Amino acid sequence: MEELMSINVLSSDKAPAAIGPYSQATQVGNTVYVSGQLPIDAQTGTMPPSIAAQTTQSLQNIAAILKEAGMTMQNVVQATVLLSDINDFSAMNEVYGKFFQAPYPARMAYQVACLPKNAKVEIAVIAAEK
Repeated sequence: MEELMSINVLSSDKAPAAIGPYSQATQVGNTVYVSGQLPIDAQTGTMPPSIAAQTTQSLQNIAAILKEAGMTMQNVVQATVLLSDINDFSAMNEVYGKFFQAPYPARMAYQVACLPKNAKVEIAVIAAEK
């Protein structure tokens, strides 16, 4: 009989709680799948106004969740960035680059019609032990 894979649910009180029926992150083996993180400050429940500050907050939320698995941003192998306005790409990219160093994760970024809570950015990542 096949053994079912074990899925660990990860969460951090330093990142905002899920606003729907999903986990902040799940871990299967050595791989962590972090759900899209809105730029919500877990302590205040607020979002900063600028795209730069929102990108920073989303990435800080991701870092807090990865820490629960004993990982850092250097474990990120793939990222998906959703923007409410593609014209914010350069400002987002400038902040994003401060959170990673070579070898950089694979990434896609694109504009969407609208993000939850009218956020300017939402970022999801996949991380793995290297």
